[in-house]
Amino acid sequence: MPTRMMRAVRLHEHGGPDVLRYDEVPMPEPGPGEVVVGVRAVGVNPPDRYLRDGMTTMPGETEPTVRLPVIPGTDVSGVVEAVAADVTGLAVGDEVFGLLRFPGFRGSAYAEYVAAPASDLALKPAGIDHVHAAGAPMAGLTAWQFLIEVGHDHPSPFQDKPHRPAPLDAGTTVLVNGAAGGVGHFAVQLAKWRGAHVIAVASGAHASFLRELGADRFIDYTEHRAEDLVHDVDLVVDTVGGPGSERFLRTLRRGGAQFPVLPGVFDEEETAMRGVTVSSAQVRSSGAQLASLGRLLDAGTVRVAIDSTFALADARAAHERAARGHVRGKIVLTVDQHPTTLHRHLEGALPGDG
Repeated sequence: MPTRMMRAVRLHEHGGPDVLRYDEVPMPEPGPGEVVVGVRAVGVNPPDRYLRDGMTTMPGETEPTVRLPVIPGTDVSGVVEAVAADVTGLAVGDEVFGLLRFPGFRGSAYAEYVAAPASDLALKPAGIDHVHAAGAPMAGLTAWQFLIEVGHDHPSPFQDKPHRPAPLDAGTTVLVNGAAGGVGHFAVQLAKWRGAHVIAVASGAHASFLRELGADRFIDYTEHRAEDLVHDVDLVVDTVGGPGSERFLRTLRRGGAQFPVLPGVFDEEETAMRGVTVSSAQVRSSGAQLASLGRLLDAGTVRVAIDSTFALADARAAHERAARGHVRGKIVLTVDQHPTTLHRHLEGALPGDG
């Protein structure tokens, strides 16, 4: 039987958005524990750009895990087209979404079809479309594992001690820096779901958006420095990181904590003097946690904001949009509906197939 082919975006070299190429490649087969998903939408995430720029070793790994050419991408929403013989709980025709093989660069989601570990997937919430579902996995699970439940005992490459989410309830005040971005807008909503008082920090253009998501107070960082206005906060979730992120320590009460989603620079003596904790985690794939988040998405308790969408063939334009910054929510690639389905199982083609 001739090899089935599909279209996918690949990197043949590292560089700017112009190195993303729309290629014809062989269609994947499901390995043990896997299903093949007919992709309807793909979320664009920072690690996609890190890989494009030349990063091939994930923090915590000692050796590169990818070789060129490679298909980037980890966030996917689509329809199950084929199921390995050892997979239970998923069937051909199920609509699913997931964060694939993370941490790592082996998700291969920028494609019409992808082989995905069944354990990384959850049933797509019926109340949202594939575009919104594809925007949820990495950003939503990052916020979930930082704030609600880590869900794994893998050590973070950024610290020796395990990360522990802080208790969130009506007596808790949470400041979210970078609140309008992918992780930030999920953090705002999950903290509100748990009853916390939320202070959102972003540029002024996002004020009404963040208040709609439930933020109790908004600070425009282009006009004010949060540390000059806010004190005695229980938790800071900083999704921006980089130089200067330690300034948010000044907003914390003694016993409070700062969770840097991206690495920052902190002085251990200062954190000890202030009596605060700095703690981070590395997000990992989890179909079970996505199922929990999916119930909130289905109920409308949490929603996914979409900044913009691009066709899969226009991945370069999507990366150019990301590079311009000030993204509100998520950037998503869309894939045309597939005219036919594989409907194949690992043990062989169904009768009458080819």
